[in-house]
Formats: sequence, C-alpha cells, structure tokens
Amino acid sequence: MYNNPMIPMAASAGSAALAMTGAGQAFWSALAGFALLALGLAIKRIVPVRARKS
Repeated sequence: MYNNPMIPMAASAGSAALAMTGAGQAFWSALAGFALLALGLAIKRIVPVRARKS
C-alpha cells in the first residue's frame, strides 16, 4: 500500500476530475455556500443575544 505511488493520485483524481467539469463548479459553489451558512449559524449560536429592555 505505501510502496504504490498511484494510490494517492487515484484518490485525488476524483475531486480533480469533478472540479474540471461544469457540474463540478456548481457542486463546489453549493458546498462553499453550505459551509458559509453553517459558519454563520454557528457564530449566531455562540454570540450572546442582547436582552431587550421593555
């Protein structure tokens, strides 16, 4: 397994081939959008909410 240099190249070929296609660009854009949404929601949960004065 460690003596075969083609295994790491084969593992990364899937993502590289996906990135070179038009559908891959939409996939990476959707993935980036989801990551930004998840980051925003995580920050929203961490930052304390100010209490409204009545």
